[in-house]
Amino acid sequence: MAAMIQIKNVTKEFKVLNRREGLKGSLKDLFSRDYKYIRAVDNISMDIEQGEIIGYLGPNGAGKSTTIKMMTGVLEPTSGEILVDGHIPYQNRTKYAQEIGVVFGQRSQLWWALPLVESFKLLKDIYQVSDADYESMLNLYQSLVDIEPLLHKPVRQMSLGQRTLSDILAAFLHNPKIVFLDEPTIGLDVSMKAKIRTLINALNKEKNTTVILTTHDMGDVDALCKRIVIIDKGKMLYNNDIEHLKGFFGSYRTLKIGIDGNLKQQAESIQKELPDFSVSADEEWVSILVDEEKSKVMEVLNQLQKSYKIRDMQLEEISTEDVIKKIYEEGVS
Repeated sequence: MAAMIQIKNVTKEFKVLNRREGLKGSLKDLFSRDYKYIRAVDNISMDIEQGEIIGYLGPNGAGKSTTIKMMTGVLEPTSGEILVDGHIPYQNRTKYAQEIGVVFGQRSQLWWALPLVESFKLLKDIYQVSDADYESMLNLYQSLVDIEPLLHKPVRQMSLGQRTLSDILAAFLHNPKIVFLDEPTIGLDVSMKAKIRTLINALNKEKNTTVILTTHDMGDVDALCKRIVIIDKGKMLYNNDIEHLKGFFGSYRTLKIGIDGNLKQQAESIQKELPDFSVSADEEWVSILVDEEKSKVMEVLNQLQKSYKIRDMQLEEISTEDVIKKIYEEGVS
């Protein structure tokens, strides 16, 4: 049986004018034929099965959005082939749109001035959802999250978290086979992030919906994704499960130390003292990523104790976030 999404040797290039500076340059550009080609996606291939939640990751400008736009039919590949449930996405887009759901960043598909239930009814008519299926989805939503207080609230009066939650519910309303989620938890507090992650997991399990998730929040990745795909500069760096990924960095440990003072400044000071290590700070800890094949944790700790008064410490396995950072910096051999 063929995979739900098949991407074979897909490349996307954009033709960009080489622009000149200044007013004279702008005038010359009006008649210029001096173009360059930028390759946003470079020969990517992957299969995604029905019901998978895939984390599609990469730094800004890596080519993630371009790939998603090709999968949703907004862009046509320069070369290669994309099949989504047997459809070529950019052909017959109206029919194809019936089978996908999309939540892009903070671009809401809800009607700003209307209560949420009116947006749902409009989407029901647009996607030709039967009365029985519509009622079934509303009952499912009520069992997963308490949406009753939101249904009669105008979208413009909702908090960011409530609006994001409502947008995700709207994307699943017509029971699409695939849902694309672009940074669904950006800007949300910890409580609302947890609620949205629980909702996405539950809808995925209940409806066996394939979910493509792009995010910079590693909490989303850990909570939702069994497999991740990482791209950078248009090229695929990794396509496998998270545990396999961590195996590449099995010798890494995160040393977390509690010290007094401004932790950001302390981290900058430690970074100067340990230039070959990755050092960061949060509200509670200064974290040092240690490769035990090169340096022992106790050696690093002893060195730091000479310059800093350490009142507490923890040792953790390398986090998904740190693994992703290392791959962005070094790739996977």
